[in-house]
Amino acid sequence: MLRLKIACIGLPLAFAGCSSVPLKEAGTLTSYNQLGPAKGKFNKSRTFVDGRAFASVKSISISPTVFSASAASRVKQVQDRALVLNALDRAMCVALSDKYQVVAEGQPADLTVKSTITDLVPTEKITAGVSKAVSLGSSAVLPVGIPRLPMGFGGLAVEAEALDRNGVQRAAIVWSRGANSFTNEAMVSEIGDAYSLGSTFGNDFSRMLVSGKPPAGLQLSIPSGQRIKSFLGGKPKYAACETFGRAPGLFGMIGAKVGAPPSWTDKSAKIRPNTLAVHGPANPSQ
Repeated sequence: MLRLKIACIGLPLAFAGCSSVPLKEAGTLTSYNQLGPAKGKFNKSRTFVDGRAFASVKSISISPTVFSASAASRVKQVQDRALVLNALDRAMCVALSDKYQVVAEGQPADLTVKSTITDLVPTEKITAGVSKAVSLGSSAVLPVGIPRLPMGFGGLAVEAEALDRNGVQRAAIVWSRGANSFTNEAMVSEIGDAYSLGSTFGNDFSRMLVSGKPPAGLQLSIPSGQRIKSFLGGKPKYAACETFGRAPGLFGMIGAKVGAPPSWTDKSAKIRPNTLAVHGPANPSQ
């Protein structure tokens, strides 16, 4: 009975454990005119997708994601920036491979995807460490572990678009999300939450490009064989995805469970030329 009472005390705190990142235009898209109204409370987005244009799409190229100046300034270490960029692009590349042929950057493609991280809220490392210690300790004495403590969360905001061969925008998104107590493991790193949320964005935007439709709430599906293989650290379906390295697989999952920084488990992120580059406004009038 005592264990049950303690667990119940933790649940209200956990439900309150969500951070929110403002949704705003950063001027990195070629156009914002066709974006719909903002949707969502914690996972926020404004989207546009030209569904008819996707009927003939066979190939996609991914331009490596970059940071805006303000977002880059929030992360001290260049290697940490590279990890966030890599996680986002890797997730997007693998997810898009379910339907399209992903070709290397600079190669002819029906669509080219360009993304910019426009805001990043660092995770409070000390708080994340305490939260992980409490969660791991509680799992030893309670029927279930206490969820992540509702404090010190990080967050991420991204803008992205898909342009056709003529540079016409066929899909776009302005997206932001904060970490929460249930779906984001506490990692002792200032980019712990941004790293996992980068993958979340990559999957969210890819789902829209694969379906040719705006996102519609919670969508559950069985992952394809190639996605499972890639998630476990295997060879991706297309060589172009090797640019973003391979997922840390089970080693990464175990590391996240014990709160290890992404840099301990993900060794595939290289300091790409665009790690320090910055996208300014795509439209000078923005």
